[in-house]
Amino acid sequence: MKTAVIGTGYVGLVVGACLAETGNDVVCADVDTEKIAALKEGRIPIYEPGLDLLVTRNQDQQRLHFTTDVGEAIRSSEIIFIAVGTPPDEDGSADLQHVLDVARTIGQNMNEPKLVATKSTVPVGTGALVRRAIAAETDTAFEVCSAPEFLKEGAAVDDFMHPDRIVIGVESEEAAETLRALYAPFVRTGNPILFMDVPSAEMTKYAANAMLATRISFMNQIAALCEEAGADVNEVRRGIGSDRRIGSAFLFPGPGYGGSCFPKDVRALIRTGAEHGVDLAVLTAVEEINDRQKERILAKLLESLDDAQGARVAIWGLAFKAETDDMRESPSVVVVRGLLEAGVEVSAHDPAAAANARQLFGDRIRIEDNAYDAVRGASALCILTEWLQYRNPDFPRIKALMARPVIIDGRNLFEPARLGKLGFRYVSVGRASV
Repeated sequence: MKTAVIGTGYVGLVVGACLAETGNDVVCADVDTEKIAALKEGRIPIYEPGLDLLVTRNQDQQRLHFTTDVGEAIRSSEIIFIAVGTPPDEDGSADLQHVLDVARTIGQNMNEPKLVATKSTVPVGTGALVRRAIAAETDTAFEVCSAPEFLKEGAAVDDFMHPDRIVIGVESEEAAETLRALYAPFVRTGNPILFMDVPSAEMTKYAANAMLATRISFMNQIAALCEEAGADVNEVRRGIGSDRRIGSAFLFPGPGYGGSCFPKDVRALIRTGAEHGVDLAVLTAVEEINDRQKERILAKLLESLDDAQGARVAIWGLAFKAETDDMRESPSVVVVRGLLEAGVEVSAHDPAAAANARQLFGDRIRIEDNAYDAVRGASALCILTEWLQYRNPDFPRIKALMARPVIIDGRNLFEPARLGKLGFRYVSVGRASV
């Protein structure tokens, strides 16, 4: 199918590449000339495992194209996905400016009936706004659908190619049939395509992310209680996760959630509730707990130092999670800023996020290419991202390099008893310190 994806950010690029991989003729359009020029040369602006290979292969085979001519991309396509950003506004609501700008552009370039699907994460009611914006510019018939994405950063390609389910909001059986055919290659193993009305699909995206964020904040609060009550949060997690009604996913305590989705979507859903007179108090608490969790990690780190002024702290992991370079709302940002404000020198390592960290912090922190170089002379090591290479390091080497053998483990990567035997002071989340 001839498909256009408007927006080449994280979502748009993954959607475009994966649809091209299944034989569709896809054009990804964006007004950012530098980004499009880089993509045409095979340079990917984000770190996402496997995405570079998909983009290169499908460009070489002439199924994936990049352009700054948004109007031509619209005119040449049967299906158009809107995949531009919806950044949070000052009140926490999703800013729909870019979505509605694209909708108007679609209307202005409507040369034949088309199917328009929103991939951007948008609040309930956006479909109606998109329809209105397009209709104001054209008399040509069109369909508006909602096709929310459920991609995890670091596993987005696999999530798109092998989804648990596909959620699509439609207004007609004709639109459903078109999208069923488009998505058929991704559900050959029997996972469902769930068709519903457009507002329900829009709500499903926010509700899913809010539920996952809730599980994270719940476990972080349980972890705080475990520390005070003498329980081990890892044992608690195993105990409740084995209950089939609960399951084990997203029950790991840590430094708090971050990234481009959970923080933004929780705030947007809270705002949507307020607009409809519904107080989503649970989600307000989820957000507050998450903010406090990042500060709790910082407090543990500062408490581990004899004197913060002039001390050096090593940070392992700057991205909000492993397998991405995304530092948006990352716990590391709160921790590093807090350390700098306290007069602490910071050296850091991350396998993917070094460039973003340099852009964010400049020369205020030292970014090392090697994880062991980051711990040299440090009075404490703080682990904030669960990269695989941090899971089984050379502890004697770390101890010899550090000024003081102190590890603040925000991801519970290690066993306390083992670290104690190795001579470290070890502080983790929801477990006794050694």
